[in-house]
Amino acid sequence: MSATRPNPIQWIAYACGAKLPASMNDWVLNDITGDHYVARHLVRAMVPFIPLFVIFMLFPGPLWLRGSMVLLGILLALFYSVVYIHQNRARRLQKNGLPMDLDNPRRKAAREAEEDAYRRLWAR
Repeated sequence: MSATRPNPIQWIAYACGAKLPASMNDWVLNDITGDHYVARHLVRAMVPFIPLFVIFMLFPGPLWLRGSMVLLGILLALFYSVVYIHQNRARRLQKNGLPMDLDNPRRKAAREAEEDAYRRLWAR
């Protein structure tokens, strides 16, 4: 993997949907298809909502109500982030000039082994 990583400003822009320079494609590939990509995706998906959560905390009213608004926002954002994780991943790969169907080599090998086992079991 390349040592080229985005700086904090580039990472925030990337989290909000911006394309990174081609010199960072190795980093993007690892970020999107590497181990623990789901956790990185969930963290990345929360970044654009931080200003909204801050605004919720500035609303008048009891702290528990404002905290509940933030919690509801986090839960909804996480739900939709998980639901659309594969579409988002494909779009990020495409946006950065990488093939949309790339996957982690270990997951791909495990899936192929599972498919082969299925075919051997049911190919009578």
